[in-house]
Amino acid sequence: MIELAEYISLNYSGKVVEIGIGHRFDVAVLLAKKGLRVIAVDNKQIKTPKEIEFYVDDVTKPKIEIYENASLIYSIRPPPELFAPIKTLAKKVRADCIIKPLYGDYPGGELRNYKGLYFYLIRYES
Repeated sequence: MIELAEYISLNYSGKVVEIGIGHRFDVAVLLAKKGLRVIAVDNKQIKTPKEIEFYVDDVTKPKIEIYENASLIYSIRPPPELFAPIKTLAKKVRADCIIKPLYGDYPGGELRNYKGLYFYLIRYES
């Protein structure tokens, strides 16, 4: 997922939020090393690398203050039932949204291909 980190770092600045980080920190750590402020969110407590700020939150009932002022909200392989809440949250805080779904899932948005990596981009920035 180096390509995703590269795409994000070239197109976004400041604060970015990864929803559903689980135990895969590669993208978030790369973004932090490129100077972005990375917030990771999951629905259970996870020990993350020191470069990443972590919060427990339920994206279906989000604590908006975690996401405010983010330039991007992204999620890697979220379950389809979270597509709508992720997009709703991004729209509410006026952040762009990237969803990298599992193969065959369609979250909506503009299909992008960056160096062979496919993902969906939904623009909400004002």
